[in-house]
Amino acid sequence: MEIFIGSIIAILIIIGVMYNTLVSKRQTVRQSYADIDVQLKQRQNLIPNLVETVKAYAVHEKETFDAVIKARNSSVQANTVQDQVAAESLLSGALGRLFALSEAYPDLKANRNFLELQDELSTIEDKLAAARRFYNSAVGDYNTSREQFPSVLVANMFNFKEETFFDLGTAERTNLSEAPKVEF
Repeated sequence: MEIFIGSIIAILIIIGVMYNTLVSKRQTVRQSYADIDVQLKQRQNLIPNLVETVKAYAVHEKETFDAVIKARNSSVQANTVQDQVAAESLLSGALGRLFALSEAYPDLKANRNFLELQDELSTIEDKLAAARRFYNSAVGDYNTSREQFPSVLVANMFNFKEETFFDLGTAERTNLSEAPKVEF
């Protein structure tokens, strides 16, 4: 009887440890997504200033401005990781077109405010990339722990759901993997 009670207590302790580990890893995922969210908000707040600066020089590019603003608004309204990934992909493409405009307007390219905004956006993008890497690492760790035996039993018992990676998609990965062209 003592062995039976001891076994039950040992099993409960093991379940408790697995449960706490899964909770801890899920919290790390949530915290790391919150870090991404902070960077996204900073970028979203910077975009209207960038658009206004470019508008002063490129008044005939309304379609590009509208695309950037629409993509920014989609990003602001995204509620899930999947929605955020889709919105960020659109926003990155729209921003790329906006920066391409600077090539056609030499005065804009030399504008100090535009250069500062572009530099600030670049800094935010670097921080965002680091936050995404940390988030995806946390998601991978959590999902792996959730799927390994015997943790999978505890995960199913307590309804621990699989988390989604912040995947930028193939187009964005291609853009990030290509070295930027530098011309003098």
